[in-house]
Amino acid sequence: MQIMILSGILAAISTAAASPALAETELSIYSGWQTAPHSRVYGDYPGTGAEIDALIGWEGKSFEMPPYYGVRGTWWKNENLGFGLEFTHTKVYAPDDEKAAIGFSDLEFTDGLNILTANAYQRWPGAWAEGAITPYVGGGLGVAVPHVDVDTTTGVETFEYQYTGPAARLTAGMSYDLNDRFAVFGEYQFTYSSNTVDLPEGGELESDIKTNAINLGLTLKF
Repeated sequence: MQIMILSGILAAISTAAASPALAETELSIYSGWQTAPHSRVYGDYPGTGAEIDALIGWEGKSFEMPPYYGVRGTWWKNENLGFGLEFTHTKVYAPDDEKAAIGFSDLEFTDGLNILTANAYQRWPGAWAEGAITPYVGGGLGVAVPHVDVDTTTGVETFEYQYTGPAARLTAGMSYDLNDRFAVFGEYQFTYSSNTVDLPEGGELESDIKTNAINLGLTLKF
């Protein structure tokens, strides 16, 4: 699933880079420190239909395998306005005591909460440091396609990718030009996803999950 998404982004970048109508095309990759605040999880317990309603203090564990990362392609229509696609492999884990309290041995989206959005950006080229630093902001709408890893203490398992609902992101950062082809950047990024997860035996989980991240990355300009 993730390979298909990344292949689609790279194919779109190649098409855009071949178009003379676009002033500049960029491919960016990043990683960093990602966290997730508490959110309420509710739904129906598999097999019994018992109501689930709990506040979960999600953990991000950014640097544990599989790691947190993201990739985006941006097509700058002019000096200031750009559009793009972005995929982020965010992660959330329910703490052991909290998931056990509601009858789960695993409750996590850790081969990605997987946020895919179409974005718009505004930048101010060369605003600082004698033209080398460019601040930017952006936002986008899209979908969440997480890898659902949810096991009950009664032995009901879910281990698959699902489309779980709409998603959104906001980004603000600064880019520093190393030369004409490469730049490094640092940014803050927020994501939101509304997730409805199907579980076996009539079960269901719902949760609106937010993430906060400090990203460091590298950009290649075409």
